[in-house]
Amino acid sequence: MAPVTYVALENVSKALGTRTLLSGVTVGITEGARIGVVGRNGGGKTTLVRVLVGAEAVDAGRVVRYGGLTIGLLEQTDDLDPAATLRDVVVGERPEHEWAGDARVRDVLDGLLGGVTASAYSDRLDTVVGTMSGGERRRAALAHLLVADPDLLVLDEPTNHLDVEAVSWLAAHLAPRRGALVAVTHDRWFLDAVASETWEVVDGRVERYDGGYAAYVLAKAERARQTASSEERRQNLLRKELAWLRRGAPARTSKPKFRIDAANDLIADEPPPRDRLALEKFATARLGKQVYDLEDVTLAPAPGADPVVTRQTWRLGPGDRVGLLGPNGAGKTTILRLLNAAHDGVLDTDVAPDVRHGGIRVGQTVSVAHLSQALAEIDPDERVLESLQRQARYVELGKGRTLTAQQLLENFGFTGDKLFTRLGDLSGGERRRLQLLRLLVNGPNVLLLDEPTNDLDVEMLTVLEDLLDTWPGTLVVVSHDRYFLERTTDTIYALLGDGTIRHLPNGVDEYLERRRAVAVGARASAALASTAASASAATGSGTRLSGGDARAARKELTRIERRTERLRGEEDRLHAALAGAATDHERVLVLDAELRAVVAEREQLEEQWLELAAELE
Repeated sequence: MAPVTYVALENVSKALGTRTLLSGVTVGITEGARIGVVGRNGGGKTTLVRVLVGAEAVDAGRVVRYGGLTIGLLEQTDDLDPAATLRDVVVGERPEHEWAGDARVRDVLDGLLGGVTASAYSDRLDTVVGTMSGGERRRAALAHLLVADPDLLVLDEPTNHLDVEAVSWLAAHLAPRRGALVAVTHDRWFLDAVASETWEVVDGRVERYDGGYAAYVLAKAERARQTASSEERRQNLLRKELAWLRRGAPARTSKPKFRIDAANDLIADEPPPRDRLALEKFATARLGKQVYDLEDVTLAPAPGADPVVTRQTWRLGPGDRVGLLGPNGAGKTTILRLLNAAHDGVLDTDVAPDVRHGGIRVGQTVSVAHLSQALAEIDPDERVLESLQRQARYVELGKGRTLTAQQLLENFGFTGDKLFTRLGDLSGGERRRLQLLRLLVNGPNVLLLDEPTNDLDVEMLTVLEDLLDTWPGTLVVVSHDRYFLERTTDTIYALLGDGTIRHLPNGVDEYLERRRAVAVGARASAALASTAASASAATGSGTRLSGGDARAARKELTRIERRTERLRGEEDRLHAALAGAATDHERVLVLDAELRAVVAEREQLEEQWLELAAELE
């Protein structure tokens, strides 16, 4: 039987003022569809999804929705009641025993809120919406939708405010969903993990491509080759992106249903991979042998705050390209602030991080550019081109590459009239791009980038990655964009919340494994504490087991612990398999059934363990 069509758009047009955002668009969403939506900022992606769900009327054309269809929309801004509690938002009036006994609901709370008690929030489930940060509200709104589990789930930038760990969890959680999914996203790893179809919103049209991001890049390059309609610069970027995808991890290139060899004729003049040794040699000539040496450092974000790093030694050399990972609050931004303040010689000021032990040495030739998450103050009456030319008219990019300020601006989307736009009239994303360019034209040899991908669309991300590919200096990147990290850095370090800075040879995958291990340990500790409390309360009021029964109970406890540990490993394997089989719906159904059975068995064993442990006490 053919899948049900949930929503159909027929020859739909929509304009905003004098701008046409959608023009003659005809698309449909069927049951089981998994669609990723990409395109330039301001190009109409959000308008498209609002039209799909009925939140916005169309100027022309027809929108048809299946009768009885339930729809959930995650917008970039929420309308949560500021007086409501987190409990009200996520589970509503459902009795606690009902939602707490639902494995799917518990999975959502574990993945987004810190567990069934919502330990990631100040007052746990009683936290009032009005006191939440933007990121906390975003997670609460997403959790509400996932718990509701509508037929059609539409997510506008769902990975905003999520760290690498939460993005990985979200992809695994969405994989077995039976309903339809539409996700507007700039996160290319997430797009590859969940999408079986990609829609690009461009010039009022919706171009459709089979597969996730890797398949989309290949198909887009093929269309451009056949029609010869793209300018040379865009062709070069596509070839470079294809080369990266082909050289990347096998898991990435095997997900789309195409043979990478079929792309050979598209990239016959494939650009060479980033020459790490050549860049390090050039960087050494610019920087000398010493860049940053942190010796036995204990560091806190501010005086009186708890340390985020304790007695750690860390060295950054010329040409090092480092990605820095860690949960929110682990100290990633504090590390960047320390490196910037040490270079500027302002470690003893109130605005600098608090170095409580050890010291930091900075190379004499170090010239730092620090991109913070906050947008820099600008003169709103200044024009874009003159703003950049006032700092430098030319920028050296290494390997003999030199660009004028205007060429650099044009590469980053400031073309035509945009070159002469007032800075006060720029959007947040445009100001972010200009902030980055103003740093680069000053000729730094060390770049400290704190969430550089914020507000950048896919096209601008590929431009930035292309620029950084040949940049000969030391690079430290803090980012939750897994694809960007893997694309621009060579080494991953992590702050895991235990005061250490750890090198992770296996990169992001190793980080996720370590974080899962921490979560398992925390759950085990909580279970033991709960058992101990129950046993303590029952002391003197229950019956004690005989010697033989006690030995049998302890033996059974050991068996349960071993079986539970194996089941946890099986859960991790099935979650990974679900993420990898997102485009194979039959396989997803089989894996989902296996996962539910494993989870049910593990939960039953955990209950048995608690009962036996209480009896032994």
